[in-house]
Amino acid sequence: MSNPVTAVPPASAAKVAAHYARRLGRETDCADVHAAFAGGEPGFALLDVRGPALYAKGHLPGALNLPRGKMTPRRMAEWPIGTLFVVYCAGPHCNGADKAALHLAELGLPVKVMIGGVTGWVDEGFELAEG
Repeated sequence: MSNPVTAVPPASAAKVAAHYARRLGRETDCADVHAAFAGGEPGFALLDVRGPALYAKGHLPGALNLPRGKMTPRRMAEWPIGTLFVVYCAGPHCNGADKAALHLAELGLPVKVMIGGVTGWVDEGFELAEG
């Protein structure tokens, strides 16, 4: 019996595996970022790409405020070559992290987007830092 779920046949397991492997190469989530910081040295630079006022109201602990317009080649050269950047913005309703990730990738830098942003972080029950 056909329904909206079964009307289109599923992709092969190999295609599904390749899709999610590519996706995980570009994204991370709030729980994984939290676990990385809880374990000590996370191995990436966490960038809050929102404006300074929103950052001051509440941001992820360990995040630096660096809006996309300030991500110049000179500024990004302050980090060691090969540094992974994880970017986030307000949440699923905001594409600021996507724009920042595109910009960093165009600069030739490794980058992942933390899906969920601040909204996802709070939804997971994690605390925000202020100031």
